[in-house]
Amino acid sequence: MRNPRSPWPFTARTEELDLVRRHLAAGRRGVVVTGAAGSGRSRLVAEAVPEAVTEPLHARITGTPGIQHIPLAAFAPLLSRPPRLAELSTSPGPAPYLTKSSPRPTGLLCPPDPVEALDGVRVLVVDDAHLLDDSSAALVLRLALRGRTRLLVTVREGEPVPEDVSRLWEENLLPRMALAPLTESECGELLSRAVGGYVDTLTVRRLHRASRGDLRLLRELVVAVHAGGDLSHVSGTWTWRGTPPVTARVRELVEDTIRDVGGEERRALELIASGGPLKLTTPGGSPKPNASGGPLDADTGTGTDAGTDADTGTDTGTGTGTGTDAAGAGVAFAVLERLRAKGLVTVDDRLSIRLAHPLHGPVLRAAAKRPRTGGPSGARRRPRATALEAECEELAVRAYAGRLSGIPRGIGERMAEEDTGWDEPAMPEFCARRARVARLRGETREAIAWSREGLRRAPHHRGCLAELAHASAYIGDLTTAWQALSRGPAPGGDVRTRVWPAPQDRPPAPPIRPAPPARPARPLLAVAPGDTSSWALATERARTWTLAAEGDLDGALRSALRAAGDGPLEDDLFALHDVVRLGTPELVVGRLGELADRTEGDLAALLAWHARALAGRDGEALDKVARGLADLGLVLHAAEAFAHAALVHDDRRASQSSRNRASTLAGACQGARSSALVNLALPKLTARQRQIVSLAAAGLTNRQIAEQLTVSIRTVANHLCDAYARLGSSDRAGLGRLFTVG
Repeated sequence: MRNPRSPWPFTARTEELDLVRRHLAAGRRGVVVTGAAGSGRSRLVAEAVPEAVTEPLHARITGTPGIQHIPLAAFAPLLSRPPRLAELSTSPGPAPYLTKSSPRPTGLLCPPDPVEALDGVRVLVVDDAHLLDDSSAALVLRLALRGRTRLLVTVREGEPVPEDVSRLWEENLLPRMALAPLTESECGELLSRAVGGYVDTLTVRRLHRASRGDLRLLRELVVAVHAGGDLSHVSGTWTWRGTPPVTARVRELVEDTIRDVGGEERRALELIASGGPLKLTTPGGSPKPNASGGPLDADTGTGTDAGTDADTGTDTGTGTGTGTDAAGAGVAFAVLERLRAKGLVTVDDRLSIRLAHPLHGPVLRAAAKRPRTGGPSGARRRPRATALEAECEELAVRAYAGRLSGIPRGIGERMAEEDTGWDEPAMPEFCARRARVARLRGETREAIAWSREGLRRAPHHRGCLAELAHASAYIGDLTTAWQALSRGPAPGGDVRTRVWPAPQDRPPAPPIRPAPPARPARPLLAVAPGDTSSWALATERARTWTLAAEGDLDGALRSALRAAGDGPLEDDLFALHDVVRLGTPELVVGRLGELADRTEGDLAALLAWHARALAGRDGEALDKVARGLADLGLVLHAAEAFAHAALVHDDRRASQSSRNRASTLAGACQGARSSALVNLALPKLTARQRQIVSLAAAGLTNRQIAEQLTVSIRTVANHLCDAYARLGSSDRAGLGRLFTVG
């Protein structure tokens, strides 16, 4: 791993960087970059003008707190005869010599006109311009008006700004570029480059939530997590779970966000931090009215879901009557309104007031030396458990109905991100079902993260083990896949590994139309997805794709046919479709067609169409199937359908178009590869060579491959040498790259 204390690579601001560089290259006056603390303003302009330190025509000045009473203090290093501090301190107030007509005060050693002294500077970086003294700000304005020096000015949002600096964008002298905090995806990209490897999705979400997109805080959290040994590297993925570390530097950065809060507002924040959320009620129990006479509006899209505290994720309950009454705690309604206006607290739909920043709670408690009090009672846990069960049922229905886009974050995701809910028996099941949805959407590494999260809570949960094996096989991690498949049941029957939900609580299956009289109608799901038989099917399907990843396509097909066999789940949609994905649609095309005739919704019809089109080698139909699957959110399945189309198209241009689309979709699947994509990526090889190359790319030695395929080591070596020659590869290290479709 790269040392997290070393300089981090510049990323996630490439569009803004290109825009700044275009402004400079076009000879324009410059640009003002604004943003909150930690938004990366200074780094952006440093990347835009990297030679500013050494290039004679470039210069940099920085506003500094504490010397704002000294005229032209920021420009002192650039002036030909910089003023001495002792002399400047005798003349308070703005320098009156910024125009030629103004008389010069005696005793000040400075050029007649500072603008003339800076005439040779072509690019001037003004960092932290909100901290400039008035004279320096006026000089920056004059340089902008003159137009000979291009200016890159950074200003922190939320801070008082000298009038002459604000005139730069208010009078349209320079365009203003506002930097927003890092998004979750940008945070993930930066973290992957900073640590030198893939960072799992839950870790990215937890770090992004704790830092709120602040680059300084994000860096300090990573440094603290790494120093504490909590950042682990498993199967090529960096993972962090646990409580956010509050080091001295983290505390300093968090305190900076509330440094201007005092008095009653500070007391209210400390009260929420130590005692949990406040309830807005009148003495009679009705909602507290706001200033306009109506109830206080709930915030939308911010804060945390009901059931978890916004500071550290500690459980706070969900039901009516939870939390401390604000009036009873002596907190004025106007104080809470001011805190919400500043973005320091949020209001949920139950009018509960919670801290907005996840680290304000521990920092405030540490500063006030107050312990955390209270906790969720059994009565308060029940609504949360009910909500979690409902989310599990919703995920099951979505997975089997193909409604995989637009899944909102609920209480289950919140508890996983905040590392809470350890007393909820349904959490491992939620993690397994969330992993299934992620895998179907092509988010392979996210599926692995959710599986591992469930296994942290229930080490022998069959659903999590099956999903971990399935997703690991997709990325070629056969060691993890086989270990997950071979792990046995929990000794003593851990309550978290039992069948959940009970049969009477099973989620509803997608609606099914009546079957023709010749064959009785059967439900799409004969048993609930959470029970033993369903996860047994998931385990068999995971074994199918583990065998396929090893190159044992015959074994994979036998396993797929067992999963789609004559048992109680013989008509499971995805088990039947696995046979199609392995390239043998003729074995199940009739059964898929009958199932599509009896099942409502687009998914069953698309999968049956996929089987018919592949069996009939209809490339145009396969392209349409692929587009339909992509629209439903089944990205990996869509990539495979395009790969099938590319192989059966007679027209070379149509084949290349399908190939390009397969490549694009496969690239969004977080490293997943399947037999269809392998066949498209390695078209020059025989079936046996593809099998051996797949095993070699998965990390097996020649001896291990020979033992698995019952051939000699020399035969394996000969096939690999022939494959190297056909593929243009020189050794084993480059085999993994050959599986990229393109």
